[in-house]
Amino acid sequence: MRFNARPVRTLTAISDLILINFAFYLAYVLRYHFNLPRDPLIFHTFSSYFEQQVILNIFILFTFWQSRIWRRRRGEFWIDEVGRVVNGIALAIAFMIMYLFLFLPDPFSRVLWVWVPVCIVLILSISRALRRIILMGLYNRSWGVDRVLVVGGGETGRSLMRTLIARQDLGFKAIGYLHDGTKEEILGLASRIPNLGTFDNLASIVRQNPDLHTVFVALPAAKNHLVPRIIRICQQNNVRVNVSPDLFQLSLSQVESVNMGGIPVLGVREVKRSTLERTLKRIFDLIVVSVAAIPVLLVGSLIALAIKLDSPGPIFYGGERVGRGGTLFKMWKFRSMVVDAESQKAALAQMNEAEGPIFKIRDDPRLTRVGRIIRRLSLDELPQLYNVVLGEMSLVGPRPPVQPEVDQYQPWHLQRLSVRGGVTGLWQVSGRADLTFDEQCLLDIYYIENWSFGFDLRILLQTVPYALFGRGAY
Repeated sequence: MRFNARPVRTLTAISDLILINFAFYLAYVLRYHFNLPRDPLIFHTFSSYFEQQVILNIFILFTFWQSRIWRRRRGEFWIDEVGRVVNGIALAIAFMIMYLFLFLPDPFSRVLWVWVPVCIVLILSISRALRRIILMGLYNRSWGVDRVLVVGGGETGRSLMRTLIARQDLGFKAIGYLHDGTKEEILGLASRIPNLGTFDNLASIVRQNPDLHTVFVALPAAKNHLVPRIIRICQQNNVRVNVSPDLFQLSLSQVESVNMGGIPVLGVREVKRSTLERTLKRIFDLIVVSVAAIPVLLVGSLIALAIKLDSPGPIFYGGERVGRGGTLFKMWKFRSMVVDAESQKAALAQMNEAEGPIFKIRDDPRLTRVGRIIRRLSLDELPQLYNVVLGEMSLVGPRPPVQPEVDQYQPWHLQRLSVRGGVTGLWQVSGRADLTFDEQCLLDIYYIENWSFGFDLRILLQTVPYALFGRGAY
């Protein structure tokens, strides 16, 4: 089931108007009933503000319509949406203040008009956050998602597909991808998005899928001559077309636009974090660890006691991992397996359920009784906060691999070693152990190229319910 954009915009506008008027009343209560910040000189009834309230609604409707605030912007982060709301409210309040001074000479509360924009922004921000949570819940149940087809299985297509996998909030579900038949493309992509054949199958696939919403064209530069034909086929079948240009096989996060006297020029910048960004991320990690220290120590003490009573051996397990730039360090975990687990690994190789260089068994016979529980809840990872304090890991980042895995990496896999490994990461909240190794790498690279504090915070908040319900963990 897909959402129709126009009714959704209309419902959003109506709900915004209801919330704006509720915020106006809340501002009135704060001013005249709670007397914030001080007692008013003149008491006004709420009904005396009716005219001002109506005019404010008109101004906000105008500024929101002019700024296209109700237009759906796929991929926009919450903070960006709130920023547009703030701009729209600020402009409406500016109009309102001019109206008050020009047409309402009678005394009115100026303090009220400080509370009004604050309350409106706060309530609309909360409503946007709730709407995103509801939409994500619907998307996870395949409600409201748009079915899409990716044309192109090379580097550009792979970049697009990792975005579709990583950003479920976009509301897209890929039914498959088409390639140009080259061996490199077919072998170079491993994901849940099925291979539906070559470009020659486009017309039949579009006809067989009447609910197909969008075709993403992600062809290498050498295949650009096919774009007009693809667009013509899609237009004939009433399917939207989006073209992702092959900019030297780079993601758009590596491309910047420069205006040279009215001529647009595309520049290429290296995707790496500045010293300031790395420092701020480090400070953020230490603050979060400091806040979580006491509850982690309490829970950790109980886990340590349970491990000691359950099976012989040490409480902690330290395994060598590959960190940023290929440096080696010892990553700590609560021991969840029997003491000789590593020596049994070779005998269990045929039971490996993971694709690629990683080793995973859903019902690993080496797990202890306590180990099964703490693995399911991801509590065995808590000692890694010590690695975060030492600066060997970050709270959010790609999962640190072992050296034998790195030895099997393809060249594009190595990009995940360009930053510190993380206790949690994007793929842990996007399917966790159910993802293939290539999918995990694609999500890690997407995270590296699109990093922000908001992104880190979102992953941390999503990690909590994933850990509690043990989704995809083993």
